Amino acid sequence: MQPGLLGRRLALAGAGVAAAAGLIQTAGAKMPMGLKQAPYFYRFKLGSMDATVISDGSLPLGPPGDAFLGLSKEEIARQLTDNFLPADNVVLEQNILVLNTGSKVVLFDTGMGNVKLFGPTTGQLMKTLAQAGIPASAVDAVVMTHAHIDHCGGIMSASGARNFPNATLYIAQADYDYWTDPAKVSAPALKSFLDQARRNLVPNRDRIKFVKDGEEFIPGIHAIFAPGHTVGHTVFMIDSAGKQMCFIGDLTHHQYLLMEKPLTEFAYDTDPKQSAQSRVKMLNMLAANRIPLLAYHFPWPGIGHVAKMGDGFRFVPSPMQMG
Repeated sequence: MQPGLLGRRLALAGAGVAAAAGLIQTAGAKMPMGLKQAPYFYRFKLGSMDATVISDGSLPLGPPGDAFLGLSKEEIARQLTDNFLPADNVVLEQNILVLNTGSKVVLFDTGMGNVKLFGPTTGQLMKTLAQAGIPASAVDAVVMTHAHIDHCGGIMSASGARNFPNATLYIAQADYDYWTDPAKVSAPALKSFLDQARRNLVPNRDRIKFVKDGEEFIPGIHAIFAPGHTVGHTVFMIDSAGKQMCFIGDLTHHQYLLMEKPLTEFAYDTDPKQSAQSRVKMLNMLAANRIPLLAYHFPWPGIGHVAKMGDGFRFVPSPMQMG
């Protein structure tokens, strides 16, 4: 072999090793790094209604053993790792539904508002609503499953203005009476829940209407009481042109930890045992009738079906329709 040829081959081999080791600077990619995520909304049809899911941002709960009670550490770890989820921190979504019924714009739950109790990723409601092209002034009704901090927190702005100035507010009276009463919400750990409910609900008492169990309070939207998580926790059955969907709020917070063993208790429940019974009753009904649901805290955008699985249930996400 000629000496020059050997030298060129050694040089090329060395260059290959150096490139593999990242020692040679190559030409830059033809697009920048760190592009922004897509806007946090998703549109779909529900019968004759236009529906949009927007987000208040992800909500990290922290170590799962602190919130999901009655499961061993080993069982929690198994359920999470078997489903490729981290075992040290449970992260929930906050999926807010906006319906255009043709005559009304109805928004379900309002997120955390400006309170950062669960970290900086929450409080995105007004931003994602604007990204979806929905003016806050166009909202006719704000419907709340319950008065917890992450469901009623976005009614008022940080400055104390009404975020939805033209909306009637709907909630169960039991929840309003409970969560705005310092005598009932006296535990120091729940002070932020009390403060948030009072700050967002009390100034709007004049435009609040209390829903009744079974009531069709807006055409096509029925209230179904499912108490336990709070005293007046309510889910909402939506009917349009032969199609149904149930907005389940906090009937279940997690697609595995409160589904596979649905009698598991949750730390933020007012009455954990009643909550578990409401969960089983409603999930059995939704499974038996094959009614799709939208879960406030399930992985984005929270839409799917529930099916029986042994003594529990499994969540089957619906494919996103991007057409």
